[in-house]
Amino acid sequence: MKFPLSDAPGHSWLGAPIDVRSLFAPEQAALMTTLRGLSSADWGKAAVPGWTVRDLAVHILGDFYGRLARDRDGHRDGHRDGPGPAPDETLEAFIHRINHEWVDAHRRVSPAALTDTLELVGGQVSRFFEAADPDAQSLGVSWAGADPAPMWLDSARDFTEFWTHRQQIRHAIGLDTDADPQILSVVLDTFMRALPHTLREVTVPVGTQVQVLIDAPAGGVWTATATGGGWSLGEPDDGRPAAVVRSDAETTWRLCTRGVQPDTALARVRIDGDRQLAEAVCQIVSIVY
Repeated sequence: MKFPLSDAPGHSWLGAPIDVRSLFAPEQAALMTTLRGLSSADWGKAAVPGWTVRDLAVHILGDFYGRLARDRDGHRDGHRDGPGPAPDETLEAFIHRINHEWVDAHRRVSPAALTDTLELVGGQVSRFFEAADPDAQSLGVSWAGADPAPMWLDSARDFTEFWTHRQQIRHAIGLDTDADPQILSVVLDTFMRALPHTLREVTVPVGTQVQVLIDAPAGGVWTATATGGGWSLGEPDDGRPAAVVRSDAETTWRLCTRGVQPDTALARVRIDGDRQLAEAVCQIVSIVY
């Protein structure tokens, strides 16, 4: 069943909704092609700090199960009886801890069994998202400052996480980023929804605009505007931004996922206008970090 997308007034500051429902199945297929092409040695290669390719694949499986249990099946026992934050533990620290616990618990699972399970469960996840109502209230997206978030943003967040992990696996085995512009454009558009939250503590006159311009077939232009209640991606571009940050797609997505640090990104981008405002933009992060 398909639902129309709408831009609810309560979330207009996030910009126009993104429809990723039809993209989960091809992303899942691309993941399976990547995993089934791995050699025995590839599974042990470092993918992200502290995790091998195999560990990262286990993590993706955990994400799959969590989404289905929580949102498809309404399974709440994990919230009552499962792991919870320790006293004074931040959300970020809690998420990182339980992710590591999940990976450690699956050390005995072979790559072949893991791949078969990912194919089975990943297909169910794709079908869940295809049928989801994009305007429904859903899980908060902390890096965008939206809690609760509309389902379209929650879905897009998961899509970009799955895509990012696939790129990390590709890089671990010596492949470049999958630069399919249809997919990469959606990833970048989603990551840019972190801009208002990134700039939340930047004080400028109401109406001040900052623009991010990504030069690539998958690129685009995003304009954040200071309003009386914060920053918004939903205001019209007045053509007079106080700062423009011009970047390439590779630098941008790696910055948003902290594959490169802000200082590195600043050395690669071109800045026109207010440098302090541009430096604030380059603090953007579009993952739980």
